Parts: sequence; C-alpha cells; structure tokens
Amino acid sequence: MTLEGLFSQNRWELYRALAEPVRLRILALVSEEELTVGELAELLEESQPNASRYVAALKQAGLVTVRKQGQRSLVALRPTDDAVVSDAIESGRTLCQNDGSFERLAEVLEARDRASREYFDKAHAREAFGPPPELAAYLAALGPLIEKRSLAVDAGTGDGSLLEVLSHVFDRVVAVDRSEAQLSIARARTKAHALRNVTLVKGELDAREVRDAVGKKGADVVFAVRLLHHASRPSDVVKALASLAAPGGSVVIIDYAHHDDEAMRDQADLWLGFDESELRSFARNAHLKNVHITNISQPIHGPDSHLPWQVMVGKKEEHG
Repeated sequence: MTLEGLFSQNRWELYRALAEPVRLRILALVSEEELTVGELAELLEESQPNASRYVAALKQAGLVTVRKQGQRSLVALRPTDDAVVSDAIESGRTLCQNDGSFERLAEVLEARDRASREYFDKAHAREAFGPPPELAAYLAALGPLIEKRSLAVDAGTGDGSLLEVLSHVFDRVVAVDRSEAQLSIARARTKAHALRNVTLVKGELDAREVRDAVGKKGADVVFAVRLLHHASRPSDVVKALASLAAPGGSVVIIDYAHHDDEAMRDQADLWLGFDESELRSFARNAHLKNVHITNISQPIHGPDSHLPWQVMVGKKEEHG
C-alpha cells in the first residue's frame, strides 16, 4: 500500500505522528539530507536513544525510511504528495530555522568532509607494485579503439596511480585533487614517468581552476576511482563529475559495492560502498543515461582487496 493509501484509511495515526515538534524537526532535517541517527541526535541536542525513539515512531508511521550502513542507521524522508505531510515539513523547517538546527546541519556535513580531508592530507603513497614494462605499448595499441580521446579528467587523482594508464590513451589528462599532500605524490609520479600530457590541478571539482583546465567543451571521459565513498554528499559529486563531461561524454565511477567492513572507516570511508539502486539514483539525478553497472575483479594487493568492487559507466545527455 502506498503512503497516501495508508493515511487515507488511518488519518488519525498520521496526525498523532505529527503532533510532536521534535518529529517535525526530524522530517525537515532529513528532507534536506539523509542523516545518521547519531547526526540527528547532535542536531536535535538529544541523546541518541531519544533520537532513535523519535525516528522509530516516524518509521512506523511510514514517514521516513531507515537503512543500515554497517553499524550506522541512515534516515531519509519517504517521498509523498500528502498535503498534511508537506505542511508538517514546512512547520519543521520553521522550527529548525528558529533553533539553529539548519545552521548546525551545515556544520555536521562539514564534519563528514573534514575527516576525509585530514586523512588524505596525512596519507602516503600506496605500496608500488610496478606495472609490466610493456604497459605503455599495450595501452597505445588499445587507445585508437576509443572513439573520442582528446581529454580525460581524473577526479580525485590521489597519488596519481591512474595517470600512467590515462596518459597513454588520451591526448590530454587533467588530474584533480584537493589535497596538496596527494598531489605532491602524483607530481613526482608524472615526473618520474615523463607523463608530459598531464595537468595537475588543486581544488574542488566545481572550482574555477578545474573548469579552466578542462575547458568549455568538457572532457570525453571523466573518471572517479574510489572517490565516491569519501564524499559527504555522493549524489552532488556525481553531478559535479557529469558537469565536467562534454555533451555525449562518459562518466566512469569505480568504487566499492555495499559491504559491512566497519574497519574501512579508519581510512576516512564515509560510506561502506553503494548498492546498484543508489548508483542508478545518483546517475539519474546527474542526467546520465545508458547507465551500465558491472562487478569487477578485486585488486590483488592492498587493504581493500577483500571488498567487492564495481564500475558504473553513464553518458551525459547531449543537451544536459
């Protein structure tokens, strides 16, 4: 039964669920962003058990969804066209504006991002397992099979490990990262391997410096390898990736499928991978079409070699 159908039969349950101001504030907050119960407790200035009870009442009423990510529970607003619910959310927004909850929401999201920044500012290069010496020849042979290969963007390049591949396939590569510590490693890599067609840019994906380096036409392919699970707002990152692609260009995302290894949070992983429906939702919001999602073999080495990996490829709409 739909939410509207449920409430058409039991309107009194809906009114009871919306009678508590704290629940209204929760509805307003999760209408802005999917939040953990812990984050809601911080925003509401309530204990986590109290926040859990408020969320449980809203879930029972069918107003929110709760999904597990490892040990964390993420709360999101359940979409509805019910006028009473819409009015309740607006009332909750007023309460959140008056008590400063919306201002604290920005701080909570920034805290998500801060952990990732601090981790990568301290990170060192990954252990190097050298590619076969004939790699450049293999890639040069495969390159012409790609129809458009004037420009590639490596978003969140990190230590630049992908650049040794892209530089042999594309005429030009723009590698972007917001961490100077990571870019210094990538810079040393490009110098050591004489990757002269690579431009390194420090900044966020939507920064002017990045736009200028990519140019007005956009990139033929935008790559994001193991970037999304570090993003405080993954859907916004996919939109930013799509904005860097040329009309008809491709966005390639390589990241973890959903898993339950909480230990990965020690590496600044905000999300324990993504399931296919989440990736397709991100792609839809970014106006990507012809989306293909495929499971890929795990890497041989590294602390994440035990995790399930996947690749998503989508095309930017010609007039998107």
